[in-house]
Amino acid sequence: MQSNHNSHVKRIIVGLLVLAVFGFASKLIFAPATFGDLGHYRAKAILEEANLEPRLMTNESCLTCHQHEKRKHLKGTHKTVSCEFCHGAYFDHILDDKKIGTLDVKKGEEIRVLCLRCHNKEIQARPTDKIKTVALPQHLEEKRVRTTHTCDQCHYVHAPLEYVNLAKKMMRIKDEPEKEPCP
Repeated sequence: MQSNHNSHVKRIIVGLLVLAVFGFASKLIFAPATFGDLGHYRAKAILEEANLEPRLMTNESCLTCHQHEKRKHLKGTHKTVSCEFCHGAYFDHILDDKKIGTLDVKKGEEIRVLCLRCHNKEIQARPTDKIKTVALPQHLEEKRVRTTHTCDQCHYVHAPLEYVNLAKKMMRIKDEPEKEPCP
């Protein structure tokens, strides 16, 4: 009588075949019709995404109504920053050329948090020749203001150095006016 030492191998092979058939059948049943036509996704998803209303727009969309900010923004160092980066999505504010909502106005600590998203010296990855970074509270202590001050108490957010340079001029401070970093 010959012993069957490879019966466990046969069971593994049969089990793998059953799993393969089950997996193939599941793919046929559950995979969307256009899956894999153009890559590892549903081809129909491209059309669905293209038909969605856009949520974000260009700065020019915002600046058509906000003329005061436009004059300041386009001259300031933040001219390359999208309005939506700070203020939120355009389509939370305007739809079909009609105002549908008011975007939140940042106040107090929210302003500091927002500014430090780009201007925090602790984030070493920032290109300091392009973006002025500050360390808090040292920056406020150097300027001899309360450490509870928020950025907008000294800086106009759409043209950050405008108020600073104006204050230096009014106080007849002789040092060079601060210059915007290179764009």
